Amino acid sequence: MSIMRTNYLLPHKYKTIGWILFVLGLISGIILFIGDYEIDILQVKVLSIFNEESLFGEKPGFFKIIKNSIVDELIALTIIIGGLLVGFTKEKVEDEFIYRLRTDSLVWALLFNCFVLILTILFVYNFTFLHVMIFNMFTPLVFFIIRFNFLKFKSDSHEE
Repeated sequence: MSIMRTNYLLPHKYKTIGWILFVLGLISGIILFIGDYEIDILQVKVLSIFNEESLFGEKPGFFKIIKNSIVDELIALTIIIGGLLVGFTKEKVEDEFIYRLRTDSLVWALLFNCFVLILTILFVYNFTFLHVMIFNMFTPLVFFIIRFNFLKFKSDSHEE
């Protein structure tokens, strides 16, 4: 089998740290969701590109410094960075078959995510819709990782 030129992939050594970040982010995200987003730790002043009027009397406007808990942002970044490292690092053997699995999984994840999004738009409303949209930020990456690793595992088990 020939070696594929995949300039967009990171070296394989980043996969382990990616899995650690991805799993920690997902677990933390689930805990945050179950806790109804009520975490007031890590309150810091941050730059807000646009800030709507809040219950605390802050006036709406662009480019304001506000005080905010950054826990949810850190969790989201952990999921995204970990997921990108898992999904876009080279395998030990990066051949045409793996390249095809990666491409097919990415297309499948995007199509599946759009299908879920369409169903959500048609049948989910109010704050539940907002929750689904929050999850929808991560689902293409999650679906891709699940599908790619499932197909890779399935092909490895058939070879043995």
